[in-house]
Amino acid sequence: MAVEIPRYLADPEQGVTLRNGASVRVRAIRPDDESRLMALCRRLSPRTVYQRFFSVRRLLPEEAHAFANVDYRQRMAVVAEVDDGPEPELVGVARYGPSDEGTADIGLVVADAWQGLGLGSLLLEEILRAGEQRGIHQFSADVLTDNRRALRLLARHAAITRRTVASGVTSVVFGRRADSALEATSHGSS
Repeated sequence: MAVEIPRYLADPEQGVTLRNGASVRVRAIRPDDESRLMALCRRLSPRTVYQRFFSVRRLLPEEAHAFANVDYRQRMAVVAEVDDGPEPELVGVARYGPSDEGTADIGLVVADAWQGLGLGSLLLEEILRAGEQRGIHQFSADVLTDNRRALRLLARHAAITRRTVASGVTSVVFGRRADSALEATSHGSS
């Protein structure tokens, strides 16, 4: 059975138009994205870093190396990039990797200037689709309970099967919503 790949992932030169009219390319991560991941994390505000990593810290080179080198099955990541200068710049990344509960743990971050434009929705949808195409149907995420934007994002795009709250962290287990693919197409591929 052939796996359907969205046009903008099959052809990396195809862009996706966001709510503000800006165009980004979404593609699978590559090993040469290591330095771009480091640059993305350096551009994040302390608040965004805290919401993603639960501490105010910077990405270490060995972490960037591990994050950029995935096996495209058990560990996968998709990135959003824009042409801004001599080489493309990453503005968002979504990933999954195995967790202790037999689910794939999801992580997602969007650069501050690109938040609120639909990019988080697009990246979440693409990483969930990638997981499903590889036989993964159950995902998990830990989100700071006061990160309402991330919790709303999950509520819109995921079928949440379990939610627990402890020590300011909301842990959710979920699958991809059946109608989520329809919502993703509303972002307008160009």
